[in-house]
Amino acid sequence: MTKIAIIDDHQLFREGVKRILDFEKTFEVIAEGDDGSEAADLVEKYNPDVTIMDINMPNVNGVDATKEILERFPEAKVIILSIHDDENYVMHSLKTGACGYLLKEMDADALIEAVQVVANGGSYLHPKITHNLVNEYRRLALESVGSGYNTFQQTEICRPLHLLTRRECEVLQLLTDGKSNRGIGEALFISEKTVKNHVSNILQKMNVNDRTQAVVVAIKNGWVEVR
Repeated sequence: MTKIAIIDDHQLFREGVKRILDFEKTFEVIAEGDDGSEAADLVEKYNPDVTIMDINMPNVNGVDATKEILERFPEAKVIILSIHDDENYVMHSLKTGACGYLLKEMDADALIEAVQVVANGGSYLHPKITHNLVNEYRRLALESVGSGYNTFQQTEICRPLHLLTRRECEVLQLLTDGKSNRGIGEALFISEKTVKNHVSNILQKMNVNDRTQAVVVAIKNGWVEVR
């Protein structure tokens, strides 16, 4: 059973997140809070496997609360919830030690998947955030070409057919494009369950912990298009 704490100052949103998580038989929401000032004490009292933390709260924000939690409990796992997809918010949260970053526009499947991935020791970024990171890669690529250094420039795409099946290569490309499991399923006309199986196989074969690592490795190796 994965034990979860939710810290969010909007009660209706918090209750909605709790309701989604309670549908999962392997999840149990054991603690709730409405401000970052009480987050570390809740972690100490209830010892959740994953803490879901709103980034914007009136007294102590989610980033500062995450920092305090990890200073006191270095093994704690925190997922940040935010309305902001700006790179500065994301990088600041990750540098503080958060294991995940979700946008509040997420669907239920993304929330469930994020908790599962983080509980199992991985990290999780909302697909839109992954897409933004790919765009940043593209910007660096263009800058490197203009400066005469092409460290980031892809010269040729070589699909990793030595490692993945053709279908898995297609899924990997769509992960790079920032597609969610649902979006990948719609693009390939397959079920979300089948997508999840493909993603699990990709992570295992690439020896990475999560989707974001898979995308980074794929880009560095020229296995996917940055488009």
